[in-house]
Amino acid sequence: MELLSLKSLLSENAYPGRGIVIGKSEDGKSAVAAYFIMGRSENSRNRIFAEDKTGIRTQAFDPAKLSDPSLIIYAPVRVLGNKTIVTNGDQTDTIYSLMDRQQTFEQALRTREFEPDAPNYTPRISGILHMEDASFNYAMSILKSNNGDPSSCSRFTFAYEHPKSGEGHFIHTYMGDGNPLPSFEGEPKWIRMEGGIDAFTDSIWNALNEENKVSLFVRYIDLATGAFESRIKNKNER
Repeated sequence: MELLSLKSLLSENAYPGRGIVIGKSEDGKSAVAAYFIMGRSENSRNRIFAEDKTGIRTQAFDPAKLSDPSLIIYAPVRVLGNKTIVTNGDQTDTIYSLMDRQQTFEQALRTREFEPDAPNYTPRISGILHMEDASFNYAMSILKSNNGDPSSCSRFTFAYEHPKSGEGHFIHTYMGDGNPLPSFEGEPKWIRMEGGIDAFTDSIWNALNEENKVSLFVRYIDLATGAFESRIKNKNER
């Protein structure tokens, strides 16, 4: 597998949809998680990320224009002890609740499927970082229809141990624009994690399609202390 440029992957795809990036910072000092959302409809574009305790929530930028909150209003990021959960939907809460009852990441996601938004059947993508002893490991999951057939759910989990400095993985919902939208295919992309939190945030935000991008969240978690820094970018600014 080729080590890829995240900036290039994003700039070459006008509509990757929603995306999760997890990896280790270039200087080796931080675990990194990022999540972005994009939108084509007025309802999808009418959103911002807002901080919520140790995570974030999506909110309507203009509540009067919110036509349907299902599938677009949720908590993408939550923290459970030494675990940080990142997803593209309300399965964040499912993972949080069931892992809090001693189930695994995979067991929690067994209770969920892709989104019921025919004809796209948008994949549910999820990630989890597990911090321990000044190190971490992470996993990514995708739940998708069987080549557009909603009668069958295909489930894939990818686990990564002892991540190397400056490397990570990127998974997203769509291969590109289309009607219906084509679901992500293959393994998460192996990518370079370049720069500190501000440079990394700006690199992602500036590479996302200007018309379709909506919001971005980036977090750097210090491996020695567990302290974290976060950045949020919203196209709709209050």
